[in-house]
Amino acid sequence: MKKIALVTGATSGIGEATALKFAQNGYKIIVTGRREERLNVLKEKLKKHKVDVLTLCFDVRNETEVKEKLSTLSDDWKNIDVLVNNAGLAAGLGAIQDGDTDDWERMIDTNVKGLLYVTRAVSPGMVERKRGHIINIGSIAGKEVYPNGNVYCATKHAVDALTKAMRIDMVPYGIKISQVSPGAVETEFSLVRFHGDKAKADKVYEGYDNLVADDIAECVWFCASRPPHVNVNDMVVMPTAQASATVFHKVL
Repeated sequence: MKKIALVTGATSGIGEATALKFAQNGYKIIVTGRREERLNVLKEKLKKHKVDVLTLCFDVRNETEVKEKLSTLSDDWKNIDVLVNNAGLAAGLGAIQDGDTDDWERMIDTNVKGLLYVTRAVSPGMVERKRGHIINIGSIAGKEVYPNGNVYCATKHAVDALTKAMRIDMVPYGIKISQVSPGAVETEFSLVRFHGDKAKADKVYEGYDNLVADDIAECVWFCASRPPHVNVNDMVVMPTAQASATVFHKVL
């Protein structure tokens, strides 16, 4: 029987690349996201790998939607083997005293509460079956803080803490819990952070070879493809030109 992977936030970037990586390796794929048109395009890409695909259009911030979509999965889809909690974002970049509370709410609701809602919906089945793997997409922002990153860093520190706590809760049931924490990856991340300002977003990746979504998808797959007795607890991955959240070697 083919294994099933569920990837949240799969309509772009790391989520899309991760879904494709699991499809290439024969998994049945559940992909979720807010943009239905993009989900449909992704579905066609995934089906080229001759695997079954289920698209679920919902916002992880909406607990009711999460419950409705994930509690009604058919018998063919409900036994999820791997959950990749990828949905997340940064919104804004400014000092705490100047912060936009709408941006704060968006980050907290997506990066922390969304991860919790989906995990709460999927993990009981893993506990019942005594098998499964949850892989959280963290960030270098969950390991250190940087100027004007306050709330985003706080949410990713929460992901780091939740990953450790989830591992403790799940270890009696043989469930693996991993985290992949990237540095600078060129996706839609900075475009979203700067509210669609492409000029600002492009500057983030100037002067060095940044990571791309496929690099992180490879890391996620590495975690998922280890033997049953091996769990990768945490993986921090950065470009060679990046030494910390704020230290880069750029050639401009």
